[in-house]
Amino acid sequence: MTTLAGETTGQVLWRRLRSPAAWSETVDLFAILTAASLPWSTSLAGIFNALMLLCMVPFLNVREFLQSLKRPICAAPIVLVLLALVGTLWSDAAWGARFYAVNPTVKLLVLPALLYHFARSPRGHWVFVAFLVSCALLSVMSWLVAFYPDLALKSERVERGIFVKNYIDQSQEFTLCAVALAYPIVQLLRQKRYWIAGLLMALALAFFVNMVFVVVSRTALLTIPILFGVFALLHLRWRSIGIISAALLVGAALAWQASPQLRKTADTFASDYTRYVEKGAPTSAGLRLEFWRKSLGFFSEAPIKGHGTGSTRGLFERAATPGDQNLASAEVIGNPHNQTLNVAVQWGIIGVAVLYAIWTLHLLLFRGDGLANWVGLLVVVQNVFTSLFNSHLFDFHEGWMYVIGVGVAGGMVIRAQQAEAKAAVAVPERRPGWQTLTGKP
Repeated sequence: MTTLAGETTGQVLWRRLRSPAAWSETVDLFAILTAASLPWSTSLAGIFNALMLLCMVPFLNVREFLQSLKRPICAAPIVLVLLALVGTLWSDAAWGARFYAVNPTVKLLVLPALLYHFARSPRGHWVFVAFLVSCALLSVMSWLVAFYPDLALKSERVERGIFVKNYIDQSQEFTLCAVALAYPIVQLLRQKRYWIAGLLMALALAFFVNMVFVVVSRTALLTIPILFGVFALLHLRWRSIGIISAALLVGAALAWQASPQLRKTADTFASDYTRYVEKGAPTSAGLRLEFWRKSLGFFSEAPIKGHGTGSTRGLFERAATPGDQNLASAEVIGNPHNQTLNVAVQWGIIGVAVLYAIWTLHLLLFRGDGLANWVGLLVVVQNVFTSLFNSHLFDFHEGWMYVIGVGVAGGMVIRAQQAEAKAAVAVPERRPGWQTLTGKP
């Protein structure tokens, strides 16, 4: 009996190992686990992502996959990675620094694989659900850490309400989830499914309340109105926009009065700038202005092909003001905290053209209606605007948010387009005399 059971189990396992559908389900599972682990752990996200790619291999249709790479939405990210590799040839940095600077671009190679897979998988929406639930749990943990700081895993414990990672990453996650929920909420309200819409509204509000009373990044404060503006223009009537705008203004005013943390975060905009201008202090805003000023100078020295991959830190070292290390001008960094300048310094106008092509092509991919189109569009718009203040396409956390968001949502959009195309082909074309031939009206 044991032998029979063992043989049966072995046969089941062997059948699943030989089943393309089983491998596809496994890829979906690891994609879901990657999205769920991203807010919590860089290591787990990397492991699950590697396993996801590995499980694509056994039954990958190589010919179809290579054909998919010809799409501009897939080719443009690959071109940027190749440019980073070629850019090592004219860089004057140490070879270790050159290849280290290639590493942030490599994640873009996963994007075509995700687009290909989720154009064939019906389970892309579960990746979004996993990320949303994971972020909701993280928001609960954020409140606990705000009141009980010893619960934080961060050893330095310098950021209030941060269990893991940092307040910039957490704010990016909460902003994306809260604004993404606007689309299903509006659709549910139009369908008069008020209970489910109310639950999602409560969840979105919970993300905003956390950012108002616990911690929020200044980048999120600047981009939230932009993201809501995009949603309003695409999905609301002017009358609804006016009503919701008034409600949001009232809510923002109440939040401003009720949250000292929010006022403190906003006040640092002016104070940081003043201290930098008057004393050259290395404030957050002052350092960015200093990085941008110097980076524009570096770009003007090599505007066509840049200084090469990994050259940024060396350029800042040579441009640093000697003497007082408490001045912003003395800061040395390998990241100008602006995606365009990060690319321009290393690969010149060629790199900037490729970067903007990536963003433009991905924006055009999500022109239609539906949840996948909205999530994909939101991910791209958020990345574009937050990349004004950070190199978010190259940063680990925000870069993977972009790759997973665009890859999964883009695959879902392509799948829907293919289904529509097949349905259109299946419908017989009406020509003159059609009714006579068929005998139908």
